[in-house]
Amino acid sequence: MKSLVLLLLTLALVLPAAGCGTEEGAVSAGPVPGEAGTAGTAGTAGETTSSESTSPGETTSEPAETAAGARRNYTVWFARGDELSPTTIEAPAPEGVALAAVELLLDGPPSGSGLATAIPAGTRLLGINLESDIATVDLSSEFESGGGSRSMFLRLAQVVYTMTEFDTVKSVRFHLDGEPVDVFSGEGIVLDKPVTRKDYEELDAPIVVESPTQRQSVSSPFTVSGSANVFEANVTLVLLDAKGKELVRTFTTATCGTGCRGDFSTQLRFKVSTAQMGTLLVQDDDADGDGRPSHSVEIPVKLVP
Repeated sequence: MKSLVLLLLTLALVLPAAGCGTEEGAVSAGPVPGEAGTAGTAGTAGETTSSESTSPGETTSEPAETAAGARRNYTVWFARGDELSPTTIEAPAPEGVALAAVELLLDGPPSGSGLATAIPAGTRLLGINLESDIATVDLSSEFESGGGSRSMFLRLAQVVYTMTEFDTVKSVRFHLDGEPVDVFSGEGIVLDKPVTRKDYEELDAPIVVESPTQRQSVSSPFTVSGSANVFEANVTLVLLDAKGKELVRTFTTATCGTGCRGDFSTQLRFKVSTAQMGTLLVQDDDADGDGRPSHSVEIPVKLVP
């Protein structure tokens, strides 16, 4: 046991972690609590990143805390209507950032966000294991209770999208109560292999803005990025101040459109004299000719001088 602890501590020092945030480079699921409270590392083949051992045979999904007071931003995916929608949640920065992200997901959307979740109340995270770029997420059996097929697909997608915010996670395999899932719920959803975001693209809104998220503080310049499946791939961006005055109007194009989903990213520059709430509008063209964009996403943001 002493040699195992020394090995895990060595790995923790050699392989530093990153999480969902704004740091450059690969965003890793990071180190997580390992056996007997030592730090294991995600990304090593076969490494269990699930939970901190409290006694032999008993685990908990509580992530281990790092430096006192350390916090970070997590991108967590919920639902708006019957479509996926991301939001940013600031929370403590433990060693097990993947665990922390899923725990935030299970806690439900922030109050006043206008978001909902398809994940049933009482669902518990039992563990996460990262092998290569596949994350195995073990949840309690409440996860498959209640709801129709749309609800089932949404809850699966919420987990997949939240986990794949980490660059080191490309796909997700599901377990329930420690057992692998081949067929999910009474809806008969086949899960006999790891799933990716592409498996749930139909749940994306026509325009998905991943950054910035609701009520995020932004200063000039800031990046607006996401994906869209809109007419001729044209994406219009409008930034309004607290009084509704137009500060910026510009456009960009997604990498694909009119029947296929493409990514977009562009920078906006603005000037305000005082910090204030503003509104970012991300829209497509008036393809119907009725004087209004066919699709529009409205994101409240805090504008910082």
